[in-house]
Amino acid sequence: MRLPENAEEILEALWIATVEKGDNAAPFDVLKTSADDAALAELVRLSYVEIKGERVYLRQEGRHEAMMTVRRHRLAERLMMDILDIKGRQGDEKACEFEHLLHQGVDTKICTLLNHPETCPHGRPIPPGECCERARHSGEVGVVALTELKAGECGEIAYFSTTDMKKMQKLMSMGVLPGCELLLTRSYPSFIFKVGHSEFAVDDELAREIFIRKS
Repeated sequence: MRLPENAEEILEALWIATVEKGDNAAPFDVLKTSADDAALAELVRLSYVEIKGERVYLRQEGRHEAMMTVRRHRLAERLMMDILDIKGRQGDEKACEFEHLLHQGVDTKICTLLNHPETCPHGRPIPPGECCERARHSGEVGVVALTELKAGECGEIAYFSTTDMKKMQKLMSMGVLPGCELLLTRSYPSFIFKVGHSEFAVDDELAREIFIRKS
């Protein structure tokens, strides 16, 4: 069952106030504007939280959902700031909006795209998901920079992280586009790779901005 956005915000605030900061409950003022009556009532009905006086307690039944809410928010922060280059207050605001869309496995795809990050851009831990555990046990990686490939390895171009339009135009004019299969043939002194029947060379700086989904 999908929770209302305000209810997710309450769970997120409770997780930070209790699990991460070590308190056993959170006062209403910590929940700020998220603590509206309807959202709190729904969480109480689900036995996710308990209200005693002026404090709200996160029950065991609600811990998993609270943890996943925090995970979605911090993955959204990584996506906005690392990939889309939307930083500062605007990045935080967009992450708050976007986190509520990361349901039905979308968070897993974002996490894999970001190569299972352990912290958000602010240094706070990202609770691991099942995809992180699988990747750790199997040794699989998600999407990595071209600089992480070894000669002879190949993969699909996932995205470019550069915001420099000249660099982007250079890549596009070379026919190096997301979705293309790439084979790295040499990594020193420059990165030499093949896309189709064409061979290209890029320096270390540009290679770090080409991200590959390894085969």
